[in-house]
Amino acid sequence: MLRGFVRSTGVFVVAFWLGCLLPLGVAAAASAGNGISAIALDATAPPTTRAALAEARPVVAPHAMVVTAQHLATRVGVDVLKDGGNAIDAAVAVGYALAVVHPCCGNIGGGGFMVVHMAGSADRPARNLFLDFREKAPEKATPTLFQDSQGHVVEGRSTQTYLSTGVPGTVMGLENARKRFGTMSRKRLMAPAIKLARQGFVLRQGDVNILHERSDDFADDPNVAKIFLDHGEPYQVGDTLKQPQLAHTLSLISKQGAKAFYRGAIAKAVVEASQAHGGILTMSDFADYTAPWGRPVTCDYQSYTVVSTPPPSSGGTTICEILGILEPLPLAKWGYASVKTSHYLIEAERRAFADRNTYLGDPAFVDNPIDRLLSADHLSRLRDSIDADQATPSSQIDGSLGPDEGRHTTQYSIVDAQGNAVSVTYTINYLFGSGHIAGDTGFFLNNEMDDFTAKPGVPNAFGLVQGRVNRVEGGKRPLSSMSPSLVLDDGELFMVTGSPGGSTIISTTLESMLNVIDFGMNIQQAVNAPRIHNQWLPDTTKVEPGYLSDTVKARLEAMGHSFNVVQSWGADEAILRREDGRLAGANDRRRPAGLAAGY
Repeated sequence: MLRGFVRSTGVFVVAFWLGCLLPLGVAAAASAGNGISAIALDATAPPTTRAALAEARPVVAPHAMVVTAQHLATRVGVDVLKDGGNAIDAAVAVGYALAVVHPCCGNIGGGGFMVVHMAGSADRPARNLFLDFREKAPEKATPTLFQDSQGHVVEGRSTQTYLSTGVPGTVMGLENARKRFGTMSRKRLMAPAIKLARQGFVLRQGDVNILHERSDDFADDPNVAKIFLDHGEPYQVGDTLKQPQLAHTLSLISKQGAKAFYRGAIAKAVVEASQAHGGILTMSDFADYTAPWGRPVTCDYQSYTVVSTPPPSSGGTTICEILGILEPLPLAKWGYASVKTSHYLIEAERRAFADRNTYLGDPAFVDNPIDRLLSADHLSRLRDSIDADQATPSSQIDGSLGPDEGRHTTQYSIVDAQGNAVSVTYTINYLFGSGHIAGDTGFFLNNEMDDFTAKPGVPNAFGLVQGRVNRVEGGKRPLSSMSPSLVLDDGELFMVTGSPGGSTIISTTLESMLNVIDFGMNIQQAVNAPRIHNQWLPDTTKVEPGYLSDTVKARLEAMGHSFNVVQSWGADEAILRREDGRLAGANDRRRPAGLAAGY
């Protein structure tokens, strides 16, 4: 029975799918590829090896589990759970801790999404909820914000200037989550982050790898260089990174709550810096910011239920659309990375991304046709449009309902002893966002405005070509690919998953599910395995080294597929509830500074 099989240790998997993998010494492309900016996509992780995949095993704990991209943040979360806090408490503490120890991506200067499963009790049924703390465009933003007087998109304006920064949502989101479901005080949950910022932490290789990605840029702004360079030189392994300015900012939030960030000195500092450098943020933009609760997108796949993000995330809808196309197909029989599996996965992603880029946007501005996109008739038509023996050129695919009217992020997953679960993806877009810090606030500002359509038909930093529904408008939230997700088994928690990676978030999160449910991998193998990604445009498929054997690659190319090898992307931080009830946690090999830990 598949359900018992997927919860196995993964020993069978070694024989079943490892033989499909190519010798993993293949040279990877030096650039991110597929039109994706090198500083938008972290490709620093080396390829995996057959031996490493065969031996990959998750961390197992009987009660609770925390998985993050930075080991110190994981420890913070586990300590909260051991002290009696629940999954929401731990998620808040981890969110602030990552802002300190993983400053490329963890943040208070950006925003994100949270998907929550609150376990049922004798007097209350289980609940699944979605929290939207995505950034919002300043009210003065217009559809031509990133264009010159001739209507041409100005390079760098949506990524490197203060115009690229939306109103951050992380502080409001974490505080809203704590107030609704948390059990601990803000002071208790923020104390570890403040201590780490004030006293500093020792850098490991994984930390340094990411810092070095933009060390040259840090020198451009004296207030950034003061913190993130060591007397003008890049930090090295074993150095201690202290962030006293950030400690002060976090202390203000700890004492005053969200009002310190949205109505007090922090907002004033950001607005002053924005206006001094040609930006358009105002105090009203901060004061008017909200982080609403909503209903997640849900869909069935095999015997499981996927719970994920609705718009302004495109992630949940696109994942469910791809799963709906694939569900009747015998992926388990075909096998991981086989010709048929790869062909149908590419074609399903191609069609779902065409819909994603055409129809989805901020629900406050756009009527998102989610029910139609996920209807059985629509999924069947898309599936039937796939030629079993030939790739479909992306130029032949439009959004399939008819005409319409960065990847740098971080994921963390938490399950507590009561069965509550939290999946969070939050971001400042590029590695270290726009690269700017407002005054002495100590945190990087996002460049999430690049996720809007600067001009219909012109690709953004992730190569996504989008339409008018995601155009820039004041007060609007840009469409996102962030996909923090849960998988339920008969209403009970089965899996927590999600990843950074801009447009690749969707395929990474999806493939972690397929690797467990269809290909029988344990959760560590599922997040470590080489990946594949197609996003409609540009018309090429990204692969990590080791996904395609020479034979499979040749057969797929003969069918019309083209490939671009990228060393790595994403970092899925996942948890699986095993058949024996214990929790298996997996930190993605692509984040060597990360950690899965529990008790």
